[in-house]
Amino acid sequence: MKIRVAALQMPVTNDVNLNMRRICTGIREAARAGAEILLTPEGSLSGYRHDFNQQKVVEALRQVTGFARQHSLGLALGTCFRERGGKCYNQLRFYRPSGQYLGFHSKTLVCGTPGAHPVGEINHYAVSRLNVFRWNPRLTIGGLICNDVWANPECTPMPDPHLTQRLAEMGARIIFHAVNGGRDGGEWSRINWRYHEANLRMRARAARAWIVTVDNAHPARLPCSSPGGVVDPRGQWACRAAAKGRRLFVCEIELAGRSVH
Repeated sequence: MKIRVAALQMPVTNDVNLNMRRICTGIREAARAGAEILLTPEGSLSGYRHDFNQQKVVEALRQVTGFARQHSLGLALGTCFRERGGKCYNQLRFYRPSGQYLGFHSKTLVCGTPGAHPVGEINHYAVSRLNVFRWNPRLTIGGLICNDVWANPECTPMPDPHLTQRLAEMGARIIFHAVNGGRDGGEWSRINWRYHEANLRMRARAARAWIVTVDNAHPARLPCSSPGGVVDPRGQWACRAAAKGRRLFVCEIELAGRSVH
């Protein structure tokens, strides 16, 4: 069985309407390339923040999902969102090409300072139960967000639950991974890049699962915090995006093991 996946390495801003237009452009391009599903970065619709305007995000979400449905394109859409009850989640929302909403993954390893009383985004986002999604009768997929994969020891106050392996144990054969990492072009940006890449490759290999990953492209003058592309179950890159700037990449995954892009 084959599935053609796409991912949009785009600049993410706090301007919801600008983000929406950029995502819609990516939807059009991915559909023209024959993709079945498009992955966007962490917080790509709302902006990577907890103090977004919920009404604006709800309307933008309606427009983005409607546009994707018109183009018969599924989505793994990164956005922050408040669910009923008022809890705020950093989400990866899944939609089939028909527009059917499958549910969301919420960032589980939310970042915070080490120690008994961590501060940071851990105090702003709720966490939901880990889940997988039935894409079609033959394929189960999962989602992770940024630190969920690599459990950066500088900003992960909780133990590493090895979420890629847990998703694989739950039946996920493809894991969609939305990233929005900081970078400044200095030494630690380069160290983080190597750490992120090593984790993507090693965890895909350990889980024997495909990982589709994409990062925020802002600022465009600097390399992303993490490489974008598709890692196969052997831990090898099946396709890979340029290190910086706005990119849309498409990769055909053959679940028997071979990938063509």
